[in-house]
Amino acid sequence: MRNDARATNTRNDAKPDARPDRDPSPQSSPELRGRFGLHAIPFTREIRVEEQMHMPFADEALDGLFNAVDQRSSAALVAPAGTGKTALLRRLLAQLPEARYQVRYVKVTSLSKRDMCREISAACGIPSAGAYPFLVRGLQERFETCSSTEGLRPVLLLDEAHELRPDVLAILRILTNFEMDSRLVLSVILAGQPPLQAMLAREDQQAVMRRLSHCATLRLLSRDETAAYVAHRSAIAGAMHPPFDAPSLDALYELSRGNMRAIDQLALKSLQAAARASADVVSSPHVLAARKDLWL
Repeated sequence: MRNDARATNTRNDAKPDARPDRDPSPQSSPELRGRFGLHAIPFTREIRVEEQMHMPFADEALDGLFNAVDQRSSAALVAPAGTGKTALLRRLLAQLPEARYQVRYVKVTSLSKRDMCREISAACGIPSAGAYPFLVRGLQERFETCSSTEGLRPVLLLDEAHELRPDVLAILRILTNFEMDSRLVLSVILAGQPPLQAMLAREDQQAVMRRLSHCATLRLLSRDETAAYVAHRSAIAGAMHPPFDAPSLDALYELSRGNMRAIDQLALKSLQAAARASADVVSSPHVLAARKDLWL
């Protein structure tokens, strides 16, 4: 398997970033947890699906993706980096029962058509050697067997799809074509950043675009949503009250611009800055001090 791509062929592995490595840095110190009344370090990627904050726009995106898969159709998820795309994909996978769906997750960068088919084949547990036509036939046969013989609905989740080359994106039309387009067998979820939407809008990608029954999107958080998100992440880490005062929440929003990944990084660094100053509440100077250590 290439170093610039990752494919998985088990259900547990198919959950993107579901079990990230723990960070052994000082942010895990008991002093930080004790000062702010926490039982866990907040604002890390270690958050269970059931603990994720539900926001109407994200729930709407999730419903659209689930309905597409439920109807044996394909869909796209377009979201700027750091807005919760991976978290939403984990929620989608959690809603697809293993007794009914067989999900294959592939995370790739720029690959040729043959190499893309090899990565998907590896994720599906079938031979990944051979010429491009042989690989395509093998994938179609595998999806057909999954549907007709095993009684499962195959779902192919392609993450970082904005990195796909246009000619590679076009092969999805072939992979989803069964019996002269008379049957819906394979559902494909394309997940990527905004360049994916621009690529799908190209004239030479109209055949692929027409196969997508839904295009879900995510956005940056508003000021109020940012405050609610910080409160939620603090609460699930054990805080009785959010350890941030109002000016610090404003600073978090202004510096992060509502990007959840940036909020997480800045909020955690701000907690560390407050702890170093022996403060029990994060203030705006702590946020500004934390900003110096980050690329925001």
